[in-house]
Amino acid sequence: MKKELLYLLVFLISFISNAQEQEEKYPVFEVCETKSKEELKDCFNQEVEKLFIQNIEKENASILSFEGKINVVFIVTNQGEFKAIYSNTNNEKYKEEIKKAFQNFPKITSAKLHDISVEMRFVLPAEFPIVDGKFSNHKAKKVAIQDALKKKDSTPIYREFNSNLFIPLVHSKYDQYEYFVNQGDNSHSASKPYSYNYLKDYKNLNEIVSPLLKEKKSWFGRKLWNEHLATVDKKDYWFNIDFLVDLQLGKDKNTDYSYTYNNTRALQIEGGIGKHLNFYTIYYESQARFSKYVDTYARSLKADGFNPGIVPGRGVGKEFGEDGFDYPVAEAYLTYAPNKMFDFTFGTGHNFVGDGYRSLILSDVSTPNTYFKINTTFWKIKYTNLWMWLRDVRPEESENGVYGQKFMAMHYFSLNITKDWNVGLFESALWDNTNKRGFDVNYINPLIFYRAVEFATGPRSGNALVGITSKLKLGKNRKFTLYGQMVIDEFTVKEIFARNGYWGNKLGFQLGGKYYDAFNIKNLYLQGELNIVRPYTYSHKNVILNYGNENQALAHPWGANFKEAVGIIRYTKNRWYANAKLSIGEKGFDFDNAEDSKSYGGNIYKSYLDNRVGDYNNKIGQGNKANIYTADLQAGYIVNPATKLKLYAGVILRNFDSQAPVEGYEQGNTVWLNFGLRADIFDWYFDF
Repeated sequence: MKKELLYLLVFLISFISNAQEQEEKYPVFEVCETKSKEELKDCFNQEVEKLFIQNIEKENASILSFEGKINVVFIVTNQGEFKAIYSNTNNEKYKEEIKKAFQNFPKITSAKLHDISVEMRFVLPAEFPIVDGKFSNHKAKKVAIQDALKKKDSTPIYREFNSNLFIPLVHSKYDQYEYFVNQGDNSHSASKPYSYNYLKDYKNLNEIVSPLLKEKKSWFGRKLWNEHLATVDKKDYWFNIDFLVDLQLGKDKNTDYSYTYNNTRALQIEGGIGKHLNFYTIYYESQARFSKYVDTYARSLKADGFNPGIVPGRGVGKEFGEDGFDYPVAEAYLTYAPNKMFDFTFGTGHNFVGDGYRSLILSDVSTPNTYFKINTTFWKIKYTNLWMWLRDVRPEESENGVYGQKFMAMHYFSLNITKDWNVGLFESALWDNTNKRGFDVNYINPLIFYRAVEFATGPRSGNALVGITSKLKLGKNRKFTLYGQMVIDEFTVKEIFARNGYWGNKLGFQLGGKYYDAFNIKNLYLQGELNIVRPYTYSHKNVILNYGNENQALAHPWGANFKEAVGIIRYTKNRWYANAKLSIGEKGFDFDNAEDSKSYGGNIYKSYLDNRVGDYNNKIGQGNKANIYTADLQAGYIVNPATKLKLYAGVILRNFDSQAPVEGYEQGNTVWLNFGLRADIFDWYFDF
């Protein structure tokens, strides 16, 4: 297994090192046409500065009396015209004078990308006063390219780019998007998914997609490589229709399977009515046979009834063929955003809170659930309210074939302390249908403290968690970020300081870092993350009030009583990509045998009052200790950026080694080879 991993890592490194940058050409003034390629940049900078100063002086503008530096962001359109789009001054008169100065620039030859006219954005550091017709050695600096593929205006390539639809929650994409969001001085990145309208405030979405598009004239060519299957685009409404697939074929070298497979067909419809209302729906019809360790885990999640198991992250499955599952999934939502301060969403799907690969607050590892969400954004604050409808599918909580129901309310308060430092506070509460109270109106108030509601509605009425998140942006161009989370289920101050392993100190910690364009290699991304959760965290004395949904965790998929280190490398080049992910950790399970039936705090679906191993001297990894190692390497090609369709090949290398057998977890090594064609619109998690 080590030899195979080494070969794949060598391939990944060579894939990155052999990549070459796209050829870009600066805009050209007429006086610069005779200059060499190397001289064009300086000539462009000199002409911009000279013309700006001439126009300012010609108008005898009031800005001439200003002393200091004003950064002016301007663009040269794909038609060769200049436009000032931003200047960091609060003086409205100065802003108008700057815009007027650029309006009087002559039309020039536009920038080129692969010989296609594109829009290019620059920053001019204008330092006043002007001395002898010059600034103090400042030049215009290119900060971005916007390729509109010869479009006549700034219309987005895809209509969804100007909508409040959510960008599919996929880590490999969000790692890229977060870098753009981090460039903002007042941005919030932890509450996911993002809407297209939210992201476009930080990044021109055409710029991301346009380099991927192919010049295809035939209907089939355009639909395969560039476009949605069907689109209706009117002034007051629009929608896209797509037929999506997730087709996988593989081999688990450690089982008797002839092959593994996944056969998913999906119908997706998305669109908008007016400027503020958007809708999305997708239905998946799937059959699959997974690697032995995934199959074993899925069957251990079995819900009440005749079903054989639950496919992790997707839902209840029926028996299909030999060792297979038939698992239908449906997701949908309506979102309404009357303005930039508020948006409201009602739907079924996933949400995520945090800046890491894992979340100790709320992640997308469990089955999609119904929710209602309000985002409120103003000043330096983003406030997320989320109400969720969850299920407990264990036989003891089901009645007459209907699964047990529980509810969750959460609020997450994100505040930018400075332009580079963000702090978030969260609180969540779970309650069930005891006394047929259903969705308790006491939790509807978006500003209330849930701990107070929990206390007021009864001593066994709910389970509340609180916590804090933080993110710090560092370095030139904010290429580094440090992030972290702390989750508090319960704790006693006296016992915390005693450091005696008290069981009731139920805490979780996360610390991580990200490095964008690492080592000055464009689109090379590195991430490291440490997650630690103490025994009995997320569990409750009333078992249905655990922090889970459909026999899966709502936060980290390992539940509790573990420590884990994660390392991630990602690289993209045009339509090509390569990812490597490594997870190493240890977790304490229960023995669950005749010799030892104690609860060691790793299973969140056990009551913490049920045969607890002890009140003191509890430590992480106690019980049936398992060492878990998972390496996931994948490389592929983006077939269609509209439908997120990709062609890929990869391998998962896994080792699970515990003191005694653990129900639902295959012992030993796994080598799972896989390739396929899939719409990349959700994450598969196989690192358990």
